Amino acid sequence: MLLVTHPSWLFATVGAAALAIAAAPWALNAPWLAFVFKPLATLLIIALAWPRGCSTPTLRRWVLAGLLLSLVGDVALLWPQQGFLPGLVAFLLAHLAYLVAFTRVQRLAARVWPFVLYGVVGGLILAWLWAGVPAGLRVPVVMYLIALASMAAQALVLWRAAPAAGAARRLALGGALFVASDALLAVNRFAGPLPMASLWVLATYWVAQVCIVSWLAPPPRAD
Repeated sequence: MLLVTHPSWLFATVGAAALAIAAAPWALNAPWLAFVFKPLATLLIIALAWPRGCSTPTLRRWVLAGLLLSLVGDVALLWPQQGFLPGLVAFLLAHLAYLVAFTRVQRLAARVWPFVLYGVVGGLILAWLWAGVPAGLRVPVVMYLIALASMAAQALVLWRAAPAAGAARRLALGGALFVASDALLAVNRFAGPLPMASLWVLATYWVAQVCIVSWLAPPPRAD
């Protein structure tokens, strides 16, 4: 348990994430790196989360569920064509798991304006990309966007309920970065390739996950 609370574990996570990003054609052009280090980076984040939140087991359980579902999505998206829909479903379920965790602290939409804000953001993203979304993916994409926006909005609700709390502020940042990551991924897939897309998509994704993990209370210090 002490090992995964040590800063070196976070450095290892950053290193794995960097190698996964470097697999892209614009960098090392070594796809095998993604197959090894993309799941490894998320596994290391799960390890960072594991000793946290023991005082709030329900929150911990749902956040870990979201991370494990994210891992399934990461693996599925290693095959961008065949794995896109399974990956989309896995991440949709991950966002719902996070949403359940967040609603254990504040009821859903306890403040309405974050949901209005993310509803507008989601609507703008959808309107921009709609023409490029294949007909067979339109319903899953809309459902996914609703789950994503709701998760990010509820994270913002928690921050506004306790604006001085650093953990709640990081949680809200994590929700916003998840929206940014998925928006970049969607633009790259449905609107046209982005330069160095994997850098922007994966960097914001893993920082978002770490922000969500940091919301869980750290383990007690050993005396």
